[in-house]
Amino acid sequence: MTFLFRIFSYLRSHRPLVFATFSCAALATVFDLVPPWLIKIVIDDVIQAQQMALLPWVIGGLVLAYGLKSFFNSLRIRFNNTLEQRVIISLRQEVFHALQRLSISYFEDRSTGELMSRVVNDTEQVERIFIDGLEGMLTASLTLIGITIMLFAINWKLALLALLPIPILVVSAVGFSRRVHRYYRDIRKCAADLNAYLQDALSGIRETMGFNKQAFEQSRFDQKSRNFSRSNLKAMLLWSIYSPGMIFVGSLGTVLILWYGAREVTHGSLTLGELVMFLSYLALFYVPVNQIHSVNHMLQHALAASERIFEVLDTVPEVEDRPGLVAPAQRSAGSIHFKNVVFSYRPDIEVLHGISLEIAAGERVAFVGPSGAGKSTLLKLLMRFYDVKGGEIAIDGYDIRDLPILFLRDQVGLVQQEPFLFNGTVRENIVYGDLGATRQEIEQVAIAARAHEFIMDLPDTYDTWIGERGVKLSVGQKQRVSIARVLLKNPPIVIFDEATSNIDTETEVKIREALAYLTQGRTTLIIAHRLSTLQHVDRIVVLDHGDIVEEGSHEELRSNGGLYAVLYDAQFPV
Repeated sequence: MTFLFRIFSYLRSHRPLVFATFSCAALATVFDLVPPWLIKIVIDDVIQAQQMALLPWVIGGLVLAYGLKSFFNSLRIRFNNTLEQRVIISLRQEVFHALQRLSISYFEDRSTGELMSRVVNDTEQVERIFIDGLEGMLTASLTLIGITIMLFAINWKLALLALLPIPILVVSAVGFSRRVHRYYRDIRKCAADLNAYLQDALSGIRETMGFNKQAFEQSRFDQKSRNFSRSNLKAMLLWSIYSPGMIFVGSLGTVLILWYGAREVTHGSLTLGELVMFLSYLALFYVPVNQIHSVNHMLQHALAASERIFEVLDTVPEVEDRPGLVAPAQRSAGSIHFKNVVFSYRPDIEVLHGISLEIAAGERVAFVGPSGAGKSTLLKLLMRFYDVKGGEIAIDGYDIRDLPILFLRDQVGLVQQEPFLFNGTVRENIVYGDLGATRQEIEQVAIAARAHEFIMDLPDTYDTWIGERGVKLSVGQKQRVSIARVLLKNPPIVIFDEATSNIDTETEVKIREALAYLTQGRTTLIIAHRLSTLQHVDRIVVLDHGDIVEEGSHEELRSNGGLYAVLYDAQFPV
C-alpha cells in the first residue's frame, strides 16, 4: 500500500482536476439513484393506484435522470483522462530523469531493454491506476455509499440481509490480493526479460544473419514469450476462480432479499413497488462491488509495476555531487594530477594500485599497455563515471569530487573507440556538442574534423538520416563525426580512445589530421593501440596490471628494452 500512496501523492499538484473528477462522479451517482425511485412510483402510484396523470412526469424524470447521469459521466471521463495523462507524464519524466542521474555502474548491471521496460511498459501499467483504478474506485465507492443509504431508508431489515455477503467478499479480496501480487511480480519480470531480449536481438540482427542463427534466436524468443504467457496464465487462472466466486456470493444477497421481501409483501408490510425499488438498488449495489474486485485485480498488476518504477526512483547514485558545491568562475586550464589513485570494480580485485601521475596543461599523453592494464579505467575515473576508492584526482588543483559533475564533464571531450551516434541526422549528431551552434559553426568543425567532404556526398548532406548507432556510415566516418562533435563542444581536455586498426590508410590519415587539429592547445589523453602512431605525443605512459611501469618518449622507451619495447616489437617484428 505504500507504493499506492506514493502514486496518489502525484495528484497533489492537480487538485482542480481531482475536484472536478470527484464532483462529476458524485453528481453522476446521485442521478443514477433516481430511476429506481421513479420506477417504484410507476408501480405503486401509476399502475396500482391508477394515477395515469403522473406517467408523463415520471417518464420525463427518467429521461432527465438518465441524460444528466450520462452528461456528468462524460465530463468525469474527460477530466479523469486529462488528470491521468498529466500524472503519467510527470511520473515518466521523473523516471527518465532518475535514470539520467544514476551512475554508469547501474547501467552496466542491467540491460537496456529491461530499463526501457521500466520507463515505458511499467509506467503504462501504473497508468491503469488512474484510468480504471481511480475512476472505477471513486465511482464504485460513491455508488455504494449512496445505495447503502437508500437501502436502509427503504427497509433496514432488508438492508442488513443484503450486507450479509460483504464480510465474505472482503476476506476473499484480501486473500486474492496477497496471492496474485506475487504472480504479477513474475509477470513484470518476464515482460522485462522479453523486452530486454528483443532489444538485444534486434540490435544484433546483422550478427544473427551473418552466422545464420535465425532459428536459434527464434527458439530463444519463443521460450521467453512462453515464460511471459505462463506467468500471465497463473494470474488469470486465479482470477477465473475468484471473480465468478465473488459474483456467486454476491448473488446470494439477492436470493435472501427475494425470500424475505416476498413474505413482507404478502403480509402487507412492504409494497410491491418498494420491493422492486429495493431489488433495483440491490442490483446497482452489487455492480460496484464486482467493479471493486476488478479494480483490485488491475491494481495488483499496477502495484507490481510501481515497485519496479520506484526502485529506479529510490536508487542513490554511486557518484553524485557533494552538498553545496560551486563551479569555478573560469573554465579549466587542463592540468591533471593523479595522486596515489586506487580503484576496484569488485572489492576482492584491485584494478589500480596507487597510480600517481602529473600532466601539464596542453600536454599530449598516450597510455599504452596490455589489455586489462587499467588504461580505460584511469580515464573513466577522470570523468567521474566512477569514484576512486583511494587517493585523489585533481584538475587545476581541484579534487574532482569538489567540482560539480556537470562542470567537470563540460571540461572533457570524449572520442570513444567505437563512437556512438544517435539515430538521427549527421547535423543532429554533430550539434550534440553544442545545441546552440549555428549552421556555419557546424560546418566549420566538420571541415576541421575532415568530415565535410564525405558529408557533402551523402544524399541529403548534413540532413542525411544515418540510422541506429550510425549504421549507414563507415567506422572512419563515424569517428570523424564524433571528432567534429567534440570540436564543437570545445573542451580544454580531450580523451581519445584510438581505434584505427580496422580502417584504410587514407581514412587513418584524415583521422590523424582531425586529431591533430582537435588537440591543438588542449590537454590530450590518448589510449593508444597502434604504437607506430605515438611519435607526435609529448609523453607515453605504460601501464601493466594497474601500475605505471614506464614513462618517456617513443624513442626512449624503445631503447630501454622494457614492456613498451616488447609490445612494439610484437606489433612490428623484424
